[in-house]
Amino acid sequence: MDVHGTVAEGFEPVREAFARNFTALGERGAAVAVYRDGRKVVDLWGGTRDVDGTEPWRRGTAQVVRSATKGVAAAVPLLLHRRGELDLDTPVGEYWPEFKAHGKERVLVRHVLNHRAGLPVLDRPLTPEEALDPLRGPAAVAAQAPVWEPGTDHGYHALTYGWLLDELVRRVTGGRGAGQWIADEIARPLGLDLWVGLPAAEEAAGRAGRVGRLDEPEPSGNGPRLRPKRAVTEAYGNSDSLTRRAFAAITPFPDQNDPVYRAAALPAANGIATADGLARFYAALIGEVDGVTRGLRLFDPATMELARAEESAGPDRILVVGTRFGLGYMLHGSASPFLSPGSFGHPGRGGSLGFADPEAGIALGYVTNGFRKSVTADPRAQALVRAVRASLSDGAGTGSDVDRV
Repeated sequence: MDVHGTVAEGFEPVREAFARNFTALGERGAAVAVYRDGRKVVDLWGGTRDVDGTEPWRRGTAQVVRSATKGVAAAVPLLLHRRGELDLDTPVGEYWPEFKAHGKERVLVRHVLNHRAGLPVLDRPLTPEEALDPLRGPAAVAAQAPVWEPGTDHGYHALTYGWLLDELVRRVTGGRGAGQWIADEIARPLGLDLWVGLPAAEEAAGRAGRVGRLDEPEPSGNGPRLRPKRAVTEAYGNSDSLTRRAFAAITPFPDQNDPVYRAAALPAANGIATADGLARFYAALIGEVDGVTRGLRLFDPATMELARAEESAGPDRILVVGTRFGLGYMLHGSASPFLSPGSFGHPGRGGSLGFADPEAGIALGYVTNGFRKSVTADPRAQALVRAVRASLSDGAGTGSDVDRV
């Protein structure tokens, strides 16, 4: 497998791990980018742009990143909060009156971001057509009763997170949804190849490759423990469990290669990005970025600390294993290992990953066209994280057990 791109001196382990993902873990097409202190130190790509194709992946190939979208979308309410337009401790219903129904009067904006709103499922799942309608998803969430007392527990809002966040943003901004806000206020100023709602011109230009499922690789006997816990297996196997219902809030799930799906804005699930776009976004959350955007930083120090301060921790009502969340971001832990305890970011179900580590000055973006069953700790992404850690510490402390979900 030919690996293209560059790595700065000292980051050679990342190239080696990226190449091994193809030879040992069945990678079809992928890219990884890493920034350190605002400067790009890793920019690699390889394989094919389509999971089932032969055309080579090129610099600038973008892919659907699934729930890695959540980390990008989370920046919107936090930046609105910094500007004084959105109060994290105000009830959602104060901005969105229809939301108050069925005992949701005490759901705070904070609860939407830390997955404590009690709204991970819909009693009646939406069809793909309904889910892509910017009015139907929020209306369904507004009509839903919580499945636990809001604020008392946490559970991953796999799909409903997007409708909750998007409608909040629309109410606060006078109608501009999260996807448009990201385009106007984040992607365009930073020069990011990153979209929540792929523009028609980018679709026509063939910017995004085709994604698909990959079979699980044969166990090698090396690396972190990857066997799912029994409770996880049972939760995903029971069609009545909160776990299955959360991921089935859209039934059947749309074809992720359909231009109609990619043009819609689902801030929980359908962001499209290059590895560099995702990494550069996280680099701008923690510091200035070199190049044409030098001097531009998205989060001030106080907002960055809000994003990564622990809000939820322990057994997750949806993912079953222990998870940690800040405000809109997953935090480093056994279910979602990043670089260090201070890291924050978000994986995408099946592979993709974006995160930042302020103490190390590191931001990473990884995108792939081959989706596997993993939700939070894909072995390919984890191999790259360990390689970055090795690059920073001469191989010391390359990780241990992972709770795979």
